[in-house]
Amino acid sequence: MNQRFYTRLGESVWQERLPNGLEIRVVPKPGFAKKYAFFATRYGGMDTRFQLEGRWLDTPAGIAHYLEHKMFDTKEGNALQRLAQNGAEPNAFTANAMTGYYFSSTEHFIENLEILLSFVSVPYFTDGSVAKEQGIIGQEIRMIEDSPDWQLYTRMMKALYSASTARTSIAGTVESISHITAQTLYDCHKAFYTPSNMILTVVGDVDPIMVADTARHILPQEGGPAVPRDYGAEPETVAEKETSLAMEVSMPQFLVGFKCRPVEKDYLRTVILGGIACDVLLGDSSPLYLRLYGEGKINASFGGDFEVLPGIACFYAGGDCKDPRAVAAEIQEEARRLAREGVDGEFFQQVRKAAFGAQLRSLNSFESIAVSLTEGYFNGYDPLRFPQVFDSLTKEDVEAFLRENIAEERSALSEIVPKGT
Repeated sequence: MNQRFYTRLGESVWQERLPNGLEIRVVPKPGFAKKYAFFATRYGGMDTRFQLEGRWLDTPAGIAHYLEHKMFDTKEGNALQRLAQNGAEPNAFTANAMTGYYFSSTEHFIENLEILLSFVSVPYFTDGSVAKEQGIIGQEIRMIEDSPDWQLYTRMMKALYSASTARTSIAGTVESISHITAQTLYDCHKAFYTPSNMILTVVGDVDPIMVADTARHILPQEGGPAVPRDYGAEPETVAEKETSLAMEVSMPQFLVGFKCRPVEKDYLRTVILGGIACDVLLGDSSPLYLRLYGEGKINASFGGDFEVLPGIACFYAGGDCKDPRAVAAEIQEEARRLAREGVDGEFFQQVRKAAFGAQLRSLNSFESIAVSLTEGYFNGYDPLRFPQVFDSLTKEDVEAFLRENIAEERSALSEIVPKGT
């Protein structure tokens, strides 16, 4: 294995790519009792259309999430229970562009790692168990559909995008998951749960060589071919300007989204720049936030984010407020003002230092380290190079970001209003 030391961070990463294509990253943490393993595939809620053995497959929305649920079933029983009985704390999640399985433990680490690698790499589905899961996941879907926050975000994405698979919920719908069978799950596992499409990241006081040897012993020798994917050809214009839904809420809630240009290069730099631009425009020490809060137009729920997904990027802001359209207009006007008059240099430095400090603190979390290394590998960048990126950013970069992306023609408003209003 090769070791890379990051002087400014005081961290080292051991790295190896096995002959089957599996990427392995190990971050040593000498003296810590906790050990954390994260086994992920570059396959998520957006990967509904792909090519397998020369033919294009259109799979139901929510299938990646459904597959995550079913992967814990084995011929011997349930892998979650086996890991828990062995002193581990296991779980999994599905995102738009990845699915990850993980555990933390203080003992029996290699045994637990063997269990993790085994159940993720060897699928076991039956028509009966798949049908039973539909009721469980269907109930989960109904619960999240009752959430105003979920409705706000999902409806915003559908307003922004007309073709991208980001329009669909990661969990799918009750109707879409009804079309999932054991065979479709096997097809998706065959396509994406191959070593060459996956990465194993371990953080803790472990022997990197032993981690690699365990993966070499457990996983298939063949890595599998690359799988072409179709995320949808997205036009520059938004699908619709506004969407509104009445729910049982006491005050209107909103998100205004902006359809940003997709990231074509410098992925890490774009993500960090978008985050800083968000803090400069919307953060709780920004001029806009302080003014709107002082005028009573927003409350502490107000905030925003910048998100990058396969083939798309979006910037959004919102919260609870009495007049969503007025606040959305003020967000755009403030972005225009900052682009025109410039960001205050002292304030920019303050925001940049705070963002850098938060990034540094994330290195205290084993989970955060593992997920960031995984995202970096899947998107072709080294996340531990963030100090150099922060060094390179200027307030002029933030002004250019706001000028290019926070514009009326790129915006869509999603709101939830109280029933009866």
